[in-house]
Amino acid sequence: MGRQMTFGVIVGNRGFFPSHLAATGRTEMIAALERQGYKAIVVTPEETAFGAVESYTEAKICAELFQRHAREIDGIIVTLPNFGEERGIADAIRLANLQVPILIQATPDDAGKMSIAFRRDSFCGKMSICNNLRQYGVPYTLTTLHTEAPDSEQFSSDLQVFAATCRIVRGFRNLRIGAIGARPAAFNTVRYSEKLLEKSGITVDTLDLSEVLGRIQRLQDGEHEVQDKLGAIKSYIPVNDVPEAALLKMSKLGVVIDGWMKSNALDVTSVQCWTSLEEFFGVVPCTIMSMMSEKLIPSACEVDTMGTLSMHALTLASETPSALLDWNNNYGANPDKAVCFHCSNLPKHFFRQGVKMDFQQIIAGTVGKENTFGTLDGRVKAGPMSFVRFSTDEFAGTIKGYVGQGSFTDDPLQTFGGAGVVEIPNMQKLLHYICENGFEHHVAANFSHVGEAVKEAAQKYLGWPMLLHN
Repeated sequence: MGRQMTFGVIVGNRGFFPSHLAATGRTEMIAALERQGYKAIVVTPEETAFGAVESYTEAKICAELFQRHAREIDGIIVTLPNFGEERGIADAIRLANLQVPILIQATPDDAGKMSIAFRRDSFCGKMSICNNLRQYGVPYTLTTLHTEAPDSEQFSSDLQVFAATCRIVRGFRNLRIGAIGARPAAFNTVRYSEKLLEKSGITVDTLDLSEVLGRIQRLQDGEHEVQDKLGAIKSYIPVNDVPEAALLKMSKLGVVIDGWMKSNALDVTSVQCWTSLEEFFGVVPCTIMSMMSEKLIPSACEVDTMGTLSMHALTLASETPSALLDWNNNYGANPDKAVCFHCSNLPKHFFRQGVKMDFQQIIAGTVGKENTFGTLDGRVKAGPMSFVRFSTDEFAGTIKGYVGQGSFTDDPLQTFGGAGVVEIPNMQKLLHYICENGFEHHVAANFSHVGEAVKEAAQKYLGWPMLLHN
């Protein structure tokens, strides 16, 4: 788990409805957030009537509170214990101007308590606040059911999805990506537009491989950073059959990348791995990249910067490591199964027991086995799967993507590298969509089901067209 998440809470109230419901509703929402370990920023009953927002004056008080905590607040939750004053809520959101995701929750009425003393009308009020936010040009997220009690299982589930959405939006804000090396000449498929990324507030810093190799040459074998990284590599994965000289090269590569990322305040990376490092340095960077991804700092191969971005979305949503895979092979005659593979830099989190460091069998045929140590070889474990791919569409002038869910299976598979069998409902429909829309053969994957959160964050709050496959 990362930092504690914080939500600004706006409690709706409309005076001619029972105001005691606003008071209890405020308490119920705070308790619901605290049960999941979240922090609430909300006006107190001393600052506004019942700690709710109804008038423009109360909207200003709420907005000023949110602005004071702007760096903390990941999202805003509007709770409607009764109908709620639509203008006051919308004004509070506009005046705060936090540019964070917003969740609209309405508490259901009890059919046995429909007298004037207990009637909520939140069912109706939710439509009014959504109408106002639409007029104000403010995007917002809805709960699965139109009305949900704060203490219900459904709201608890929706809150987890909303939190994942908020993590993606925050994590993409002012994101800095490091691209190490040039795109391999044979991989036109990983081309992308830095300008479209910059338009979305995402910056790419580049580092030429000549600088990487030059900085490595300045490092002495005995330097403590080099030896510390060497120890970290040996404790990360079994290296029994790998020459010590190759491990030392990997450790120096890791030190250089770590230092460059730190000095340039970079969040994630994409790395050239085909085949300059093998020919002119004598190792593959896979283990170093795997270690970064394992620490929730995604690193994609073949300078697939949009692949890194895709990995980062899943990592933020699930708070677990992500990998970049190839949609690589059919699996027998089953139309809903396929082999996903890389050769590989998958994080250790992805593997069954038995994963080890080895040489890269594909590249070894051209540059020699001795120059290709550093891959992770093993079978991907079974479990839930989310997948996503972002791509820059220069012709449409936008970033676009697709996202969906499936599973990694236990089906038998005899091959090398990092490979697993995936099962995805209606997979042929997805494959047609990928090909018809010119998406890359790389896809980010994660052991989770966070597809809805990724789609909501990317499409609604980042403004990128997305397909949610089903």
